[in-house]
Amino acid sequence: MDEPAILTCALTGVLTDPRRVPVPVTPEEMAAEARRACDEGATVLHVHFRRQEPGQGHLPSWDPAVATEIVDAVRDACPEALLNCSTGVLGDDVSGPIACLERLRPEIAACNAGSLNYLKTRSDGRWAWPPMLFDNPVEKIEAMLRAMRAVGTRPEMECFDTGHLRSVGLLVDVGLLAPGPLVNFVMGVASGMPASVELLALLVDWRPMGSPWQVTAIGRAEVWPLQERAAELGGALRTGLEDTLYRPDGARARSNGELVAALAAAARRAGRRVATPDEARTALVRH
Repeated sequence: MDEPAILTCALTGVLTDPRRVPVPVTPEEMAAEARRACDEGATVLHVHFRRQEPGQGHLPSWDPAVATEIVDAVRDACPEALLNCSTGVLGDDVSGPIACLERLRPEIAACNAGSLNYLKTRSDGRWAWPPMLFDNPVEKIEAMLRAMRAVGTRPEMECFDTGHLRSVGLLVDVGLLAPGPLVNFVMGVASGMPASVELLALLVDWRPMGSPWQVTAIGRAEVWPLQERAAELGGALRTGLEDTLYRPDGARARSNGELVAALAAAARRAGRRVATPDEARTALVRH
């Protein structure tokens, strides 16, 4: 396959607790992990912002000053990489994510494509956390897209369910999105799409015409066959400590770099080389 594989690394996420899992939080930690990921082939860095006060690193931050300090450190460490910033927030107050977009002007930003009952159970039948609505009504999506358009950021539409993917096409139909938007199939969330190799092929067929696509695979061992299939089907690929804590051999990953190295190996097994930063820019933002 001639199509080079664009590798994204999701450095830290929003749910992982640094008191229990060694995920990066501070600007220095984020920069070091970004460099490890880029050294293994990542050309896109998906960035979340965490609070910096002692003992508060498990909580998100939408302080533009905090976001700027983190992104400046990441950009200094990896000037060649594209930045993909999170905008996911609960509730209808989107002022924090929008303020960060206006300050940072990243090349790409994630935009959630629809609402989801965010659920998970434990082995004893109890909820892993209180049932939560991840609310993304059209009004909220439109506000995010308007802010991204104003700063020249290309949205990446995060699809946690099949209806979300179909909704992206409808957003194109009404002019809220340009044709051929970036789409990300988020697979493996317990109450969303399963990490299914069979489903992935259908999603590729169902995406809006001309849309570049990638897979975010959430979980443990089940995510790696999905990554292999995504590589075979020609998609962009993503991994990182936000998505999984486990390497293909089942061992705990010690860094984002180990996960990206495994992803690059999957791309090569599919007969694809790893894309350069300039190739990633051409495919994702110079459209």
